[in-house]
Amino acid sequence: MKDSIDKDLLAIKTHYFLFNAGTAPVVPFMPQLAQQLGYSPVVVGTMYTILPIIGLLAKPIFGYIADHYQRHQLLFLAGQLFTAIAFFLIMFVPAVERPQLHCHAGVTNIQYCSGSRAADMKTQLETHYGNRTLSCSMRCQMEPTMWDIVCQYWLTNATSNCAANRTKSWIDLSTYITAREILESANCLHLMIPHNLGTLDAQNVTMYCPQNKARFKPSCQMDCQEEYLKEVLPKSNVINMSSAMAMPEFWFFFGLLIVSWVGMAVVVSIGDATCFGILGDRHQLHGRQRLCGSLGWGILALVAGLLVDTMSNEGGTDKNYTIVFWMTLIIIGFDMLASTKLKHTQTIMSANILKDVGQMFLSMRCVVFFLWFLAIGLGRALIWNFLFIYLEELAELFDNGNDYIKTLEGLVMSIQCLGGDLPFFFVSGWILKRIGHVNAMNLVLFGFCVRFILYSMLQHPWYILPIELLNGVTFGLFYATMASFARIVAPPGTEATMLTRMGAIFEGVGVSLGSQIGGQLFVAVSARTTFEIFGIGAFIAFIVHVCVQIYLQRNDPPENGTVKYVAQTDRPENTSFAS
Repeated sequence: MKDSIDKDLLAIKTHYFLFNAGTAPVVPFMPQLAQQLGYSPVVVGTMYTILPIIGLLAKPIFGYIADHYQRHQLLFLAGQLFTAIAFFLIMFVPAVERPQLHCHAGVTNIQYCSGSRAADMKTQLETHYGNRTLSCSMRCQMEPTMWDIVCQYWLTNATSNCAANRTKSWIDLSTYITAREILESANCLHLMIPHNLGTLDAQNVTMYCPQNKARFKPSCQMDCQEEYLKEVLPKSNVINMSSAMAMPEFWFFFGLLIVSWVGMAVVVSIGDATCFGILGDRHQLHGRQRLCGSLGWGILALVAGLLVDTMSNEGGTDKNYTIVFWMTLIIIGFDMLASTKLKHTQTIMSANILKDVGQMFLSMRCVVFFLWFLAIGLGRALIWNFLFIYLEELAELFDNGNDYIKTLEGLVMSIQCLGGDLPFFFVSGWILKRIGHVNAMNLVLFGFCVRFILYSMLQHPWYILPIELLNGVTFGLFYATMASFARIVAPPGTEATMLTRMGAIFEGVGVSLGSQIGGQLFVAVSARTTFEIFGIGAFIAFIVHVCVQIYLQRNDPPENGTVKYVAQTDRPENTSFAS
């Protein structure tokens, strides 16, 4: 019997390793890819508000289908297949067409292409603006060869400024356009720049490109501070939510993300239920099996980051993600082969999540615990969906910073998993025995406070690496505390169901809400200020939580069954998670 159980555990460990290794190359990079495709942080935040809710709904629905029709393995393999294919197809999502600064044969203009609407847009702009002159600012992506033209022909009297600028992957320009000087050709508008005049580094320059040089045409973000122009040319800047919803390419991208999220929800829910079924009464060993997933994630995330940087053009701003989509397709394919060896059991998943977790509200202690892990969800959303966007903003300020950014992001994820999560998964049982659940909950909140404040103080992107060791506190210890507490709160025999339900609420409510707040703040203030706000918020939550727990210890003694379970959370025999 022991040999059979060990083989089953080996199969589930292999699945956790391969599935996490297969999703690690793509999942962390999706928010940055969305920005590269042209979408604003608000659009990113809105997508990642909806995706966890879809996952929250998908888990019980497909769990019920698997139980009702006894097709656990079929749904499990189908979830893996759809996850792999959906992520792979994202490779073919087209980027939003952006304005281009065209400079060739002595003529400079801003080219905007938008299908068959070019003639209508030209008429609208001429009718609305007449002879008005619009002052516009632009940030254009730059390749090293483009800087050769800028230095030789634009900044002829400012060689020092040129030397300082040419290491950047972007250029900031100011110029002006008039509606009467707009040309139309091949479904594109050409907004002519009078006399090729512009402003760079607070000095006037003539944006001249000679006939014998390669065509100079970087993609740009353009802002003329005119709402009507943004309505007519919605792609002239980073795409907001209203503009994105009118674009087929956005729905293609978002639709594939939805399919992949549903697939991952099915795989995670059936996989965890299978793991609990194999373990039987040894639910406390679930964390040990999940360690293999952390190992796969940490290793493959680093490899993916290195490969993306290696295969992208040096000095370019856009990254080539092709390799990571192939990695996901191949690795999850191996996971499907390994998963055929798994023995699936009854998942016992009700479609009514609220009913399953309703018993958590039978005491004030449970309500406080529920609000605590929702607060953690807010913080995790900011880290999962926006930390790398912040890092890339920092990297732009340093020479060649964009060339190594994916390698750095891979290192960040490796340290989070291997240097933070893994050690804390092993020692979390010991920590909970020594300090109890309440103090562990306080420590997690304080860890988020310190982590976010340190993020807001970053001056160089590489300084983030030692900060990531705090992931052991803010995720490793958090997950152990949540899992241990859930087993104590749950009535006998429902521990596994309670844990999966709490995880679903954590992502479907906490992470979803945090994604929306984070996306709005990134646009309204700045990335640095957003982390500062979340840091202050975490400190306030820490103080409030400490005060509430002190009050409960003095005024809310246990009186009945479920409350008694919660009141005994500091007993050593009930707190072992990974030990």
